[in-house]
Amino acid sequence: MEISCTNCGSTYPPYGLPYCCPKCESLYDLHTPLRFDPMQVDRSQPGIWCYRHTFGLSPDSEPVSLGEGGTPLLWAEVYDRKVAFKCEFLNPSGSFKDRGSAVIAAWLHSRGINEAVEDSSGNAGASFAAYAARAGIKTRVFVPESASGPKRRQIEAYGAELVPVPGSRSDVAEAVKAVAGGGVVYASHAYLPFNLPGYATAAYEIFEQLGNKMPGAVILPAGQGGLLLGLVRGFDTLRIANLPIRNTPKIIGVQARACAPLWAMFTAGSGGAGLVGENCTLAEGVRVRNPLRGDEVLLEVAASHGYMCAVDENEILPGRDALAHLGFYVEPTSAIVWSALAQMIKDLPDPVVIILTGSGYKYE
Repeated sequence: MEISCTNCGSTYPPYGLPYCCPKCESLYDLHTPLRFDPMQVDRSQPGIWCYRHTFGLSPDSEPVSLGEGGTPLLWAEVYDRKVAFKCEFLNPSGSFKDRGSAVIAAWLHSRGINEAVEDSSGNAGASFAAYAARAGIKTRVFVPESASGPKRRQIEAYGAELVPVPGSRSDVAEAVKAVAGGGVVYASHAYLPFNLPGYATAAYEIFEQLGNKMPGAVILPAGQGGLLLGLVRGFDTLRIANLPIRNTPKIIGVQARACAPLWAMFTAGSGGAGLVGENCTLAEGVRVRNPLRGDEVLLEVAASHGYMCAVDENEILPGRDALAHLGFYVEPTSAIVWSALAQMIKDLPDPVVIILTGSGYKYE
């Protein structure tokens, strides 16, 4: 797996873990597609590490695992259709972020890094704190002062130092980058590309759980859009792996209308982002004003013939309650998929898969 700067093309260095290109400050990304080989899937490995041949780590790198992945795909009848729910809220720290944190922590460990910082609205920070603890990495996690109490307590329980920051989510990102400018490793789930192969493992699992078939459509929350990109890359990897696959799933990304830049740009073009504020929302996990990989997210959604949806605040808690009545106890950020499902279901091909990203225990 080759990693290079998306702007100047510089190759990712063989030491340290820079979050952006030192030459031009642009994002790093995978220069070559992921490679999936069914013959290299090793079921003896823990969690998502059965797919470690897709992670780009050296063969002697130690896995960092808490048993992430392997989440169930459960069916329910909704709006007169049978749809499947991928229960990512059942990951060890309570969210899908564990798939990415496991891989990022392994990269840190493989390069001898024993201290790092991260920023988060809550779930990514809690997840990284868990996997940093597992790998013996000292960490500080920067969060908005408004972050949900259970997520803050969870971060501290893992032994990480919690740094609350006044203001918006964007203010938190600026605060952590100031610290990273002083030489501390910034293990960013938004900037670094290493979590994307981790998220791609959810696509491999969905494919297997559907009987080695692709979904017709996938609906999921999107803030930075990392999970969306990881899933798309995972499905693309399966398509080029000489497997008998005919279709590409439609991707439906969902945002809270209070802060919906991806939806605005999808519906109104690039100028739409200028009309979007970073307003408060119950769906705190997708409150991202400037998604770093937003252009690629929109390209992938369009290429799949999918959509971006926006959900009003008064629809979020009823969606959470409706999911709970099906047995799925999720936080408001996850629950935005319910309204999107109601909006889109008539236009989506079977099978429809909905990603439930975070546990209801994380919200109060």
